[in-house]
Amino acid sequence: MHHGPKILLLPNVWDVASAKVIEEAGFGAVATTSAGIAFALGYPDGQRISREEMLTCVARIAKSVKVPVTADVEAGYGDRAEDAAQTTLGVIKAGAVGMNLEDGTEDPEHPLADLNLQLEKVRAAREAAASKHVAVVLNARTDVYLLPAGTGPVNRYDEALRRLTSFRDAGADCVFAPGLREPDTIARLVKDLRCPINILAGPGCPSVPELEKFGVARVSLGSAPMRATLALLQRMANELKTAGTYQAMQGAPSHADVNRMMGST
Repeated sequence: MHHGPKILLLPNVWDVASAKVIEEAGFGAVATTSAGIAFALGYPDGQRISREEMLTCVARIAKSVKVPVTADVEAGYGDRAEDAAQTTLGVIKAGAVGMNLEDGTEDPEHPLADLNLQLEKVRAAREAAASKHVAVVLNARTDVYLLPAGTGPVNRYDEALRRLTSFRDAGADCVFAPGLREPDTIARLVKDLRCPINILAGPGCPSVPELEKFGVARVSLGSAPMRATLALLQRMANELKTAGTYQAMQGAPSHADVNRMMGST
C-alpha cells in the first residue's frame, strides 16, 4: 500500500467502534492513535499508558476488522533497544502488521532521543519482526517539527533529514515527520529521502491531492479524529444545558446500524 498508485489514507482510530466506522467507510487499512487510546482510557499522552494496556486495545481493534492494522506504539515503551524489540513482538501478537516508532522523549532538556539509541531501536524492531517471519511495516518518526521554538535544532530541515535518512537506512519502511506542513518543504523532503513518507494532515496542511502530487506515500490524522469527536460531545452537552435542544445529535448512525457493525466483529 505504501508503493501503490494511490496515496495511503489512514484516519486514526482509538477503539473498536471507530475502527469499524473507518473500515465501513472503505479504507483499506486502519491505524491506531496512541494519544487517542490513552485519552479514552484516562491517561495523558506520552507513554503514560503501559505497553500491556496499549497492546490490549490494539488487539481488540485488530480482531474486529478484516483490513490490516498498524499500531502507534509511541517510543516503544522503554529506553533500550530490547524494549523496542519486546514491543514489536507484542504488536505482532496483537495481530497488527505495522507500527509507529517515535524519537520524542517528553524530556524538556533532551526532547529528542539520542540518534544512535534510536537507530538501535529501529534495528531491534526489524530483527524482532524477522524472528517471527512477519514483515511488519515500520514507520519511523521524528518529532523535530513538533518541538517548541528554541528547544530543537536551529536548522530543523537538516536535522529531520539526518534522522529520517538514518531511520530509512537502519531498516524503516516509511518515515514520518509530524508537524511539517509547508508544501515546498514537504516536496523537498520527498525528493531528498527517496522513500515512503508519512505526513500528519489536518487544518492548514496541503490537501490529499496536493500531497499525492508531491509524492507523499501516506497520510494520517493522529489523535485529531478522536479530539474532534470530543468536540462534538462538548457541543451536544452545551446545547442540552443551555437551549435544552438536541440538534447536535442529528446525523448519528442509528442504534441498529451500530449494532450491525458490532455484530460483524
